[in-house]
Amino acid sequence: MALRKLYNEIKVLKVKELPDHVKPMLSIDYVKKAVQRGMDNYHAKYIETSSIDPLLHVCYGGMVLSYLIALPEERRHLEHQQHAKEHGGH
Repeated sequence: MALRKLYNEIKVLKVKELPDHVKPMLSIDYVKKAVQRGMDNYHAKYIETSSIDPLLHVCYGGMVLSYLIALPEERRHLEHQQHAKEHGGH
């Protein structure tokens, strides 16, 4: 939704106006405020309503994180396996 909002804001601007519109969004203070708003919205939507969704978010996030951490090792293993197959190894 945030990207759609940003896109709708940007598509009506002229090219010369774009840097002045985007530049404030790239500041550290703006990012901190945006993250805080997101955390407040998340808290209001899930925590205050005693929803089970945060538990699912943690579980899915943990699975994705473990996959991303293991991915480089798995790729190295696959490359080694393919290299060995090309050169007649096991």
